[in-house]
Order: sequence, then C-alpha cells, then structure tokens
Amino acid sequence: MNGVTGRMGRNQHLDRSILAIRRGGGIPLPDGELIWPEPILVGRDEAKLIRIAKQFGLDRYTTNLDEVLASPETDVYFDATATSARPAGVQAAIAAGKAVYCEKPLATTAAQAIRLAEQATAAGVKNGIVTDKLYLPGLRKLSRALRSGFFGRLLSIRCDFGYWVFEGHLEPAQRPSWNYRTEDGGGMVLDMFPHWQYVIEGLFGEIRSVLCHTATHIPERVDEHGRTYAATADDTAYALMELDGGAVVSITSSWATRVWRDELVEFHVDGTDGSAVAGLRECRLQPRAATPRPIWNPDIPNPIDFRSTWVAAPTVEPEVNAFRYQWEAFLRHVVTGEAYDQTLAAGARGSLLVELALRSAAERRWVDVPHRSPKTGA
Repeated sequence: MNGVTGRMGRNQHLDRSILAIRRGGGIPLPDGELIWPEPILVGRDEAKLIRIAKQFGLDRYTTNLDEVLASPETDVYFDATATSARPAGVQAAIAAGKAVYCEKPLATTAAQAIRLAEQATAAGVKNGIVTDKLYLPGLRKLSRALRSGFFGRLLSIRCDFGYWVFEGHLEPAQRPSWNYRTEDGGGMVLDMFPHWQYVIEGLFGEIRSVLCHTATHIPERVDEHGRTYAATADDTAYALMELDGGAVVSITSSWATRVWRDELVEFHVDGTDGSAVAGLRECRLQPRAATPRPIWNPDIPNPIDFRSTWVAAPTVEPEVNAFRYQWEAFLRHVVTGEAYDQTLAAGARGSLLVELALRSAAERRWVDVPHRSPKTGA
C-alpha cells in the first residue's frame, strides 16, 4: 500500500477499508474460504511509516518499493501517492506482474493514463481504479431509482459540489498545499473531473461534449510550513456536458464556496416522470403525480413547503463504507476472477475528460468527447 502516509490513503484505504475488512473477519467466499488482506505499508518517510504501523498494530513497512514488488508474497499493488508520482509506481507494479489498484486520477495526462491501461492489459494483470462515489449510499439509492425506470426520459442533471478550504491566514487549510499548484499536479478539474466522469457515465450515459470555465478565486494561500505561496491551479470549475440521448449535465465544483445544502455534494436529477436529489448518504424522490403546482408570484409569501413534498428513498442494502465496498469487490476479482469493470482503462477515460475540459476552458468553446473504445472501454 503505497501512499498511506497521506490522509486519504491512511484513513479511507488502510483504516476504513483493509483494516476494517480484517476487523470484520475477512471477505467470505461462496466455498467457505476467506480473503484475508495483509497490508505492507510503503512510503518515502520511514518515520511516518513507523508511526502509522504502530498506531494500527502493524509490523510490515518499507521505503523500498522495488524490493516489495519483487517479493512473491506481494499479490496486489495499491497506489494513493500524489498524482504526479503515481505512473512510476503503477508501471513498476505492472512490470512485476502484480495486480494493480489505484486512486484517481490515474495520471496527469490522458496519453500517460492510456499507456498505463494498455500496459496492464498487455501484461494480463488484473487492475482497477478507485470509483468510490458509485458505492456511496446516496448514489446507490439513486442508481436503484434509475434502474427502475422512475425518471422516464432523462432531462438534466445538476451537480453542486464544494466547500470553503481555508487559505491558511485565519486558520490552517484542511487540504494539502500541492492541491493548489499546477506544477505539483493540483487543480479542481484534475482532482474532481475523473470522479464526475465515472459517476455521470456510470449512471446516466456517455458524455458527448463538454464546455468548461475554470477560475482561481483564491490566488494566494499559506502552506503547511506557514509560507505564503501563489495558487497556480484552478480552485473552481463550472461545466456543462451533453449526454447521449440529449440530457444536459451542469456541474459546479468549488473549494471557494460556503455550504448551503444538506451534503457536500448533491445531484439533482430531473426526468419526465420524476426527479431526485441525491447526496453522499441520502436520496429524495418526487414522482410526477406528486409534483406540486407552483405559481410565480413574488408579491405574496410562497405557500408551498417544497422540501416536504419529497419522499426519502428507503435503505434496502447494508450501508458499508464506499471505499471498503469497492476494495472487497476488487479483491474478489483478484482471487476468484469475479467480473469487475472499473479498470485502469475506465480511469484513463476520466483523465481524457480532464484534458478535454481544460482544453475547453483554454479555448473558450465546446469540445467533443470521443465514444468509448469498444476494445478497452477508455
């Protein structure tokens, strides 16, 4: 597990996924056997690795990635390092014949991401990209409504994501400073558009074109050492996307906004027969037959309590941490060959959307998105 000294790698992948699987007794298989993951912590800072290993009662860690990849005991390589460093580790793991599972984005360029996906396919190694949002309780409820035909013909999807990331002057930032430097692999589009790609195409349909505008609303921030630096990466992105079938997606993603919604991300989906608002955990529905009849009259108080007219989608599946849910699916894929479609090729398509969105922003125009490759899915 390379990159567990970072917040995401340590909290979501090590503690709440791999160690949670161990605390739960492993992953049961139909034949009565168990998958039992044994983590080996990898990183550049030995002191941090020792501290994390001690915190979680582990005894296997190393700063020598080549050595651990050469070991026949290693079956899976996981990467949660900084985006700019990820391709080197993934490529080394593929060359060593290990199954590969990694955070997104897969790489800083689409060409590099596609090469990694092609190398994994050519080497015949099992591979996967993290697509945690698809496994969130709120989006799983939304997916169930979509599969049921609840919406009729899809009309539009609005995504509102973001929160205020402190600049460091008043109080410390809650995200690392490299996120706001383009030269270090930072930026809202690079960070979040791979997520939007797999959520949109995983739930609603293929993206046909994109129009994007980016901004760096906070031009100066303070880093982890108290030093002021220039923010060179976009901290906000405004995008429109057209899908197969004509539905339109609008997405606002911002680290310079204050929250006035129930959750940090919300998807508002409208269709001819019904609508839904889904977040990380909840999903509320409004069918056509229960839609109120608003009348525009700014001269009187609004008589309708709109929120009360929506119905909460029920919880019918166990609510498991989204990262753990996908880890279990990937490990079953590695051990048993169970079908798994969130591959590095799917991750490469997320990198492609990033590139096309940034091109749209630079050239101030709509940019077409190619169809998925029938061979690779990218």
